[in-house]
Amino acid sequence: QNIMAGEGLGISQELISLQIESSNVPDLTLIDLPGIARVAIGNQPADIGDQIKRLIKSFIRRQETINLVVVPCNVDIATTEALKMAKEVDPTGERTLGILTKPDLVDKGTESNVVDIVQNLVVELKKGYMIVKCRGQQEINDQLSLSEAIEKERRFFEDHEDYRPLLDDKKATIPCLAERLTTELVAHIIQSLPELSKDIEEKLSETTKDLERYGEGVPDTAHEKTTFLIQKLNDFGQNLRSLSSGEEPDDCINEERCYTKVRNEFENWKHQLDRVKHQFYEVMCDKVMEYEKAYRGRELPGFINYKTFESIVKQQIVKLRQPAIQTLKNVTEIVREAFTDVAFYNFKGLPNLMRAAKIRIEDLKKQQESLAETQLQIQFKIENVVYSQDSIYGQKLTKVKSKSEEGSHRDDKRSSAKNFDFVNPSLPNNGATIHEMTTHLKIYYAIATERLANQIPLIISYYILQEFAAKLQIEMLQLIQKDQIDEYLHEEIDVADKRKTLRSRQQRLAQAHDHLSKFY
Repeated sequence: QNIMAGEGLGISQELISLQIESSNVPDLTLIDLPGIARVAIGNQPADIGDQIKRLIKSFIRRQETINLVVVPCNVDIATTEALKMAKEVDPTGERTLGILTKPDLVDKGTESNVVDIVQNLVVELKKGYMIVKCRGQQEINDQLSLSEAIEKERRFFEDHEDYRPLLDDKKATIPCLAERLTTELVAHIIQSLPELSKDIEEKLSETTKDLERYGEGVPDTAHEKTTFLIQKLNDFGQNLRSLSSGEEPDDCINEERCYTKVRNEFENWKHQLDRVKHQFYEVMCDKVMEYEKAYRGRELPGFINYKTFESIVKQQIVKLRQPAIQTLKNVTEIVREAFTDVAFYNFKGLPNLMRAAKIRIEDLKKQQESLAETQLQIQFKIENVVYSQDSIYGQKLTKVKSKSEEGSHRDDKRSSAKNFDFVNPSLPNNGATIHEMTTHLKIYYAIATERLANQIPLIISYYILQEFAAKLQIEMLQLIQKDQIDEYLHEEIDVADKRKTLRSRQQRLAQAHDHLSKFY
């Protein structure tokens, strides 16, 4: 006790287990908790009371325990801290039994109050109360035997006019308490069996899953080691293929699927295109007027300058290049983290193999990111060629002009004025030309951004997901050809210990489950 709790009157979270074997004792497990101290004495810490309460609660809150609230008969039971704590963790009283002690110390004439408590008439408990008379300190000093103490206790209740009915009801004496506790414990165990079995099944499933992650351990022979490494690398490759197609194993997922994160980045790219498109539409008229003033050539008013159209389009498209490259970098980092997680899942406990995988992931990440960026740059160079299929462009142009004509017919006078403006090149600011130019810019910019909204994700997906995964799988399989298989399969010491612990736990849980299944 001094080793665990220190010299003096300290407490410890550790249990002191004492096993008593006798033909005269019941088959019970009792946990004797310390009494609640209100004032620190000796070398006890100032918060000893709070420490004891935390210790008590750590035991009484467990659903598999029956709480015995022990209260002296000469104390007001309604104000006792022990009963209050029991009700906090067991409000319905399903697991609480009251035990009254020291019935010989109550004042003469107040015995009826004690009887009322035992009869559950004062502070009600679902399991009720029992009353016992233990050996006093003098009797212990006189070495009164247990059998003599039990006999003396029985005579006390038999001879007491007020307490005798309690003995008749088997609510008094330690033997009756032992019998009652055994009955209550068996009933409580039977009631708890389904929930207990369910908990064991869940823990068995978790343990089995953890054990599967650690595998069977590294074999001994060279041939078996090669086969073991091939299996490890094949599993890794399969998980990579699953991840790149959006179906990575649940055990490899930390928060959400890699593919979900990548899709979110592609959605952000589409939102950026839409945002930039709307911003461009807001300033488009000013841009056209600016170009008309600066670059208009010998063409007559009212004619669209195609070079102006091309210049504005190219200027706007090139602004999308940097956001596209940033999307590439974001996706690359997401995939790198996901591939690293898959490697950790497959090579846990094999630090050298894990290190080899991380090196190849980092090297291929830089390589694939560079290839993808080059392809993106090419894509934006291609976009400098202003082109769309005639049929596609024509359909959109017809649709836009049809809407414009429908709007103009709503007001004949305004329509006439607008038509006059369209053909009258002498109007200031050449409004008809600007209107026509902005119409073409809107149509082409919508086509270009639609194309980029799909093309950029396709390029990134191919180089950063598909090709990255395929190359990494090939790189890892090449490890088999090297003369370092023993080094790659070097296992951490604590991994072997962990596997041994998990196997032992699995066996114990399986045995417990088998035993429980026989009872219900």
